[in-house]
Amino acid sequence: MKLSDVWFTALAEGDNGEMIVVSGRDDVEAFRLSGKLAERVEISWPYRPEASGMPSEAEARRMEAPQEALKKCMEKNKLAILTGVYTGAGERTWVFYTRNIPAFGRTLNEALAPFERLPLSIYCEKDPDWNEYLEMYALKVEDDDPAVDGSDV
Repeated sequence: MKLSDVWFTALAEGDNGEMIVVSGRDDVEAFRLSGKLAERVEISWPYRPEASGMPSEAEARRMEAPQEALKKCMEKNKLAILTGVYTGAGERTWVFYTRNIPAFGRTLNEALAPFERLPLSIYCEKDPDWNEYLEMYALKVEDDDPAVDGSDV
């Protein structure tokens, strides 16, 4: 299976009506259907939001290097793949699907070792059907629907 780096962007609404920008991975159907990546790991980074709910430019830049380090280390041997990034309402969350939680933890520590201590929280859950991914992917379908965006009117 070849992992592409094709992404889409969609908007979602947070629990309190805040805008959430969703970056979702496309072209991962083979990985989802393989059944090998049955555990979901969510890594969240809280931040002080600007009026828009988004991070400041400086904070967003600060988040880029750890995100790239995690993506590179996790995907090197397909231990895990990054499927979604949610940003808004004072939090950025990276969603990975992995085949092995203990190995994911070790790789996470290795990937983040060069960085100062980061304000991260981690949540793991079995999700063999990729339910979270499918919910996120539905946002792409809604955004692509001409009836939704009014471009066909």
